[in-house]
Amino acid sequence: MDSEQEDYYPNGGVPPYPTDGGEDGMQTDETVENPQETLRSCLDKFSSPDFIMEPEIFSQLKKYFQSGGNPEQVIDLLSSNYIAVAQMANLMAEWLILAGAEIQTVQQLVENHLHDMILKTFDPKKADAIFAEEGETPSWLAELIEYPTWRSLIYRLAEDYPDCLMLNFTIKLISDAGHQAEITSISTAAQQIEVFSRILKTSVSTYLSSTPETMEKHLDECANMICHGQHTYVYAQVLLSVLGAEQRGGHVIRRLQQEVQKQAIKANHDVTPITMALMAGFQHSKAAHNLSSMLSRNALNPADIVQLHRLYNSSDPPPVELIRIPQFLQLLIDALFKPGAKINQEHKSKYIFLLAYASSVCDTWSMKRGSRKTLNKDEVKGTSQALEKVHSICSTNKGNVELLAELNTLYQCIRFPVVSVGVIRWVECIVTAVNYFSVNSDICPIHLALLDEVVANHPLLHSKVLSLFTSLFENSYGDMEILAALEIKKMLVDRLVNLLARGCVLPVVKYMAECWRSTDTDISLIRYFVTEVLETIAPPYSTEFVALFLPLVENEDITGSMRIDSDSDPVSEFIVHCKANHINNSLL
Repeated sequence: MDSEQEDYYPNGGVPPYPTDGGEDGMQTDETVENPQETLRSCLDKFSSPDFIMEPEIFSQLKKYFQSGGNPEQVIDLLSSNYIAVAQMANLMAEWLILAGAEIQTVQQLVENHLHDMILKTFDPKKADAIFAEEGETPSWLAELIEYPTWRSLIYRLAEDYPDCLMLNFTIKLISDAGHQAEITSISTAAQQIEVFSRILKTSVSTYLSSTPETMEKHLDECANMICHGQHTYVYAQVLLSVLGAEQRGGHVIRRLQQEVQKQAIKANHDVTPITMALMAGFQHSKAAHNLSSMLSRNALNPADIVQLHRLYNSSDPPPVELIRIPQFLQLLIDALFKPGAKINQEHKSKYIFLLAYASSVCDTWSMKRGSRKTLNKDEVKGTSQALEKVHSICSTNKGNVELLAELNTLYQCIRFPVVSVGVIRWVECIVTAVNYFSVNSDICPIHLALLDEVVANHPLLHSKVLSLFTSLFENSYGDMEILAALEIKKMLVDRLVNLLARGCVLPVVKYMAECWRSTDTDISLIRYFVTEVLETIAPPYSTEFVALFLPLVENEDITGSMRIDSDSDPVSEFIVHCKANHINNSLL
């Protein structure tokens, strides 16, 4: 302490700076003008418990001595008010370790208690005052953000105190240190363009490197982060629009833009003006006006449909991207394929044309010059005819026998992706009706057989079909007898196995593994699934598949009754193969 005292009061307590307000006395400002007030403020702080442990102790001592404070008085106050809370905590921790507790356990105990105490007593004004007094980044703060526990505390506090300058600055420090991936949901990050830009870059990069299994999760995370506020939405969508114009990978970014739009609409935000401004600009104002009118109200309007039909049926139509907005496409699908939807018969062909045009035209533009490169409309006619045929079948309330007569037509038209999307929507509305399975007791109802055909033709629609099958599988069917309900679920397991056989492997196995772990699915259904899959598959198997499926096969409750002593049954053969080719290899 002696060396420190020499720094603060080398002249035995006499302030080391001139006090005449001259040029050399600039640093003393308020302490010179009102020394008594400064002394009183400092003494109040020195009288508080354990003040000697506070980060501001040195700056307060400096103020005190510059104002002519008495060294003996401050030593008495600091020593008499020294309670040693931190040292006692350290002593208790050492005792616990000596008593046999693990060091990590004790450390976690202390950190958790400190974490909770900070959350309970944090004062943003005091936190900001530390910054104001120190005048620079405290050294302890740079050390603090190196630890995940304390970074998570900063994130939590930043959510609760978004206006705290110290916390906002710390969020920036964390981002500068390369931990921006951790702060994707922090609202304060959205207030700092540097931090948000880094988070956006990380989130988009994560989405671009996603596997098919993780894409939906990363897509949702990215969309939620962008939709945090109006400013983040506009900023991100402008950047994505620029990236989307790139020839290489632009279509992937445009898909992300569309998902972000969907997320914003789900949250009841009207983002139509922003979407139109980015997509149409000033060149295609008529089409943009007609679309804006419908999208803002989330409903189709015959007058706007007629105008759009006229524009897209002309010799120089607007870009097809304008009518590929997911919200607009979904409105068209619902109008044509949702049972009970009212559509003006006079304008039905215009609805069909716009949907066919949006789904089949190849339209390439030079974004820099704002001019069209190529336009290929060869498939519009065939797609329109297929949509017309299937719409006429779906719009009439046909029974199973009548549908059987139309099956060949349906199978032919399902080869068009947009028709398959419409069929999925139609089937979803039919099979989710309360009494559907009570009336349709077939081994495989015709509507679900149509989905099997969709699955066979369109791998990109597997996720939509899987979502429908899983929602049906999770229904309780409480108004039916237990055995009848089990038969329905068994039939749905068959549909899932067919989906697996068509290439949707990991999502299906992952779903059934989750059903097994949740213990709310009849074990006989899990056993039936495992049996059917074992009859369908053959080596070689991917590591991901084995990791998901092997625990089901090895479980005694599921496959115990399926094994025989000679080890030649499918269950034993699968286990032996996996242990020989995967588990041993992983050990090596």
